[in-house]
Amino acid sequence: MTILRAAHALVWICSWGTVSATPAAAQDTSVRSDRHTTPAPRMNPLTSDEQQQGWHLLFDGKTTRGWRGFRQKAAPAGWQVVDGALTRVGRAGDLITDEEFGDFELALEWKISEGGNSGIMYRVVDADEATYQSGPEMQVLDDARHPDGRSRLTAAGAAYGLYPAPAGVVKPAGEWNQVRIVVKGGHVEHWLNGQKVVDYELWSPDWKARVAKSKFAQWPRYGLAKKGHIALQDHGDWVAYRNIRIRTLP
Repeated sequence: MTILRAAHALVWICSWGTVSATPAAAQDTSVRSDRHTTPAPRMNPLTSDEQQQGWHLLFDGKTTRGWRGFRQKAAPAGWQVVDGALTRVGRAGDLITDEEFGDFELALEWKISEGGNSGIMYRVVDADEATYQSGPEMQVLDDARHPDGRSRLTAAGAAYGLYPAPAGVVKPAGEWNQVRIVVKGGHVEHWLNGQKVVDYELWSPDWKARVAKSKFAQWPRYGLAKKGHIALQDHGDWVAYRNIRIRTLP
């Protein structure tokens, strides 16, 4: 009996040692995973195919080169590069590209804080006091927590105040959303997370009627420019943009 008990004890000790090693390894893996909960984004590399298709970077993932404050000569301090993303970290005002674009396809990713609000505007001109007085806007929003999320006309992906975007497409605050904006002549498309959410024609009778009933009616240059800057809106909330690229369309 003594020998049998000793054998059982030895088996139990060996088994315990083997099992206990697994939680230790799992714990170590968990720690490593925690350190990389938010993986560093790729620094906007363009593939050879993308380059051949005419894509080029609007943001290098490291600096604010190529961007400036609206009606300013440099990028304001409230916009910083954080973890490879162009991020609104403090009072700054809207950020616009140095370049102007007419017909283009824009691609980027955005992530916003809980209850946050921002926007991506296009064909913005410097003549007005604010970017939204000339440039149509794709809404960037935490639909679940911001009041604008109660209306599809002002929810994430919408052509702000004019054309609604469907519900259930935007990801929650704190998660990255993928965007494509296509502008060719008067035709505009908004794509969010792989789904086309808005499709409209600038300067069409329908567009003119919608503008006339909106707040934009008070700004005579709204939506009329055929070329202008890309703008990222500072609406007072934390927001980050990354992998920003563009190609001109023939």
